[in-house]
Amino acid sequence: MKKILLAEDEEVLRMLIVDTLEDEDYEVDEAPDGEEALQLIAKNDYDLLILDYMMPIMTGLEVIQKVRSDEEKKDLKILMLSAKNQTTEQNYILEAGADYFMAKPFSPLALLDKVGDILDED
Repeated sequence: MKKILLAEDEEVLRMLIVDTLEDEDYEVDEAPDGEEALQLIAKNDYDLLILDYMMPIMTGLEVIQKVRSDEEKKDLKILMLSAKNQTTEQNYILEAGADYFMAKPFSPLALLDKVGDILDED
């Protein structure tokens, strides 16, 4: 079973994503902010990190920087979710270290397809 960490501060969206992924037999941990996400990443091995761009305490970009600087975790696949969907912003997110980008709003099924494609790359 593939293990995913979802870091998203919007509780309703987080619950929707978790339910959608768990219905497809993914194991999902969740964090409401970047700081808690980093604590979970330090303690667990994940196949994918789904990360919101704008979160309290620590932004998604700050989390990416910490993950990419950690020798043991630097290869973790990261999908960034963001309402900032201009091409320049997408490029900035990818250059900062995200592997994939998905613009908000999105359909849960589109997210599920994206996650399946990412995890099937292994």
